[in-house]
Amino acid sequence: MTGRLSVRSAERRFVLLTALRWLPVGFVVPVTVLLAASRGLSPVEIGLAFSTHGLVVVLLELPTGGLADALGRRPVLLLSGALALTGLLLLALAQDGWGFAVAYAVVGAGRALDSGPLEAWFVDAVHEADPRADTTRGLARGGVADGAALAVGALAGGVLPLLLGQSLVAPFVAAAACTALSLVAVTLLVVPVGPVRTSSGPWDALRRGVADVPRVVTTALRLAARERTLRLLVLLALGTGPVLVSIELLAPLRFAELVGGEARGGQAYSVVVTLGFGAAALGSALALQARRAARGSARTATAALMVLAAGGLALMAVDGSVVVLAAGALVFYLCNGACWPLRKQLLHARVDPAHRATMVSASSLALQLGGIVGNQVQPRVYETFGPASAFGLAALVLLGLAGLSLRLTDLPSGDEEPLDDQVLHDGQHLLGGLGVGESGAAGQDGEQVTEAAGPVAAGEQGGAVRVDPA
Repeated sequence: MTGRLSVRSAERRFVLLTALRWLPVGFVVPVTVLLAASRGLSPVEIGLAFSTHGLVVVLLELPTGGLADALGRRPVLLLSGALALTGLLLLALAQDGWGFAVAYAVVGAGRALDSGPLEAWFVDAVHEADPRADTTRGLARGGVADGAALAVGALAGGVLPLLLGQSLVAPFVAAAACTALSLVAVTLLVVPVGPVRTSSGPWDALRRGVADVPRVVTTALRLAARERTLRLLVLLALGTGPVLVSIELLAPLRFAELVGGEARGGQAYSVVVTLGFGAAALGSALALQARRAARGSARTATAALMVLAAGGLALMAVDGSVVVLAAGALVFYLCNGACWPLRKQLLHARVDPAHRATMVSASSLALQLGGIVGNQVQPRVYETFGPASAFGLAALVLLGLAGLSLRLTDLPSGDEEPLDDQVLHDGQHLLGGLGVGESGAAGQDGEQVTEAAGPVAAGEQGGAVRVDPA
C-alpha cells in the first residue's frame, strides 16, 4: 500500500485541484460563444461546433474512464490537461466553423479524460484513510470550489477584453496559463492511493491499462444495468444536457441582443455568470441543509430543487428584460449547485473503487448525449420561435426530471452522514493548507448495494457538467 493521506488532507487537495481545474473554464465562459459569433458563426453553426465536442466525448467517455480505473488517475489527468491547453489555443486561433469544430474536438477529448479521475482519486483517498468516512462534505466543498473558481474566472474573463482593447482572445491566453499551473499541481498533489501498480515501465503500464479497459467498462455497464438508482442517475444526466445548453449557448446570445453587440454582451454576461457560479458554490455549500429540510431524503431534496430551477428557467423565458433574465439564471445556478453533491453521494455509495471513474464517466457520457440533442434542437427553437420558447422548453424538461428524481432510492438513514450546519467551517480556510496528519471527517459510509467486489464506498456535479472549452 502507498502512504496514506488523512481525510482532511485529501479533501483540501481535492478542493484546490478542483478550483484550478475550473478557473481556466471561467475565464472563457463569457466569451466563447461571442468569439465565435464575432467571427461570423450563426447560432446553429455554433451549436454544430459544440456538437463536435459532444460527439468526441461520447466516443471516448467510457474508454477513458476505464483507462483511469485501469492505468491510474494521475497519468490520465495530466493527458487531459495537455489536451485542454491545446484546445484553448486552437479556440483562440479559430476563424471559421471548421476551425471551431476541430478545436472543440480536442477540447472534447480532454473533457472525456477529465470527467472521473480526480473525483475517483478523492473518494479512494478518503476511504483508504477511513473506510467509514462519508465523502459528502468533501464533494460539497469541491462543488463550492468549482463554482467559486468559475465565478472568479468569469469575472476576470469579462474584464480582460475591456482592459485590452475589446480583445475576446485575451481570456483564452489567461486560461491557457492557468491550465499549465493546474498541470503542475496535479503532478505534485495527486499521489497514488490503493495498491501499488507494478510494471516494468510507463509503456508497460500503458499497455496493461489499455488492455484492461474493455473489462472495466463492461463490468461498470453491467453494474448500472442491474442497479436502479444508477440507471436513474444516468437518465437524469441525459435529460440535463439540453437544459444546460439553454444556459451556456443561448443566454450569452440573448444578453448580446438585449445590450447591443458581442463585446457589450460579453461584459454583461460575465457579470451574470460570475454571480451565477457564486450562486452554484453557495448551493453546494447548502446541500446538506437542503437534505435536512427534506427530512434526510436526497431524492426529495433534489426533486424540489429541480422544480425551483425550472422556475428560474421560466423567468428567463420572460421576454425583453435583462434583470429578469439574470435573476432566472441565478435561481437555476443556485438550485443546480445544491443538487450536485446529493446525487454524487447516491452514485458513489453504489460503486466500488475499481469502477468508480468509469461510472462517473457513464454519467458524463449521458449528459453529453443530451447536450448533443440540445445543441441541435435549442438553437433552432431559438431562431424559429424566439428565446421565450427555447427557455420555456428547457423549463418543461427540468420539471420532468424532477418527477424522475422522486424514483431514486435514498440510502438507509443510518448511513447518511450527520447533517452539519457548518459545511464550510471547520477552522480552516476553504483553500488553506495542504498538509497531512489532520483528523478525519466524521460520518459513516453507505452500504455497498452492488455485487462488485471491493471496499465499501460512500459519498457526488449531478452537477452541471458543462460543455466547457477547457
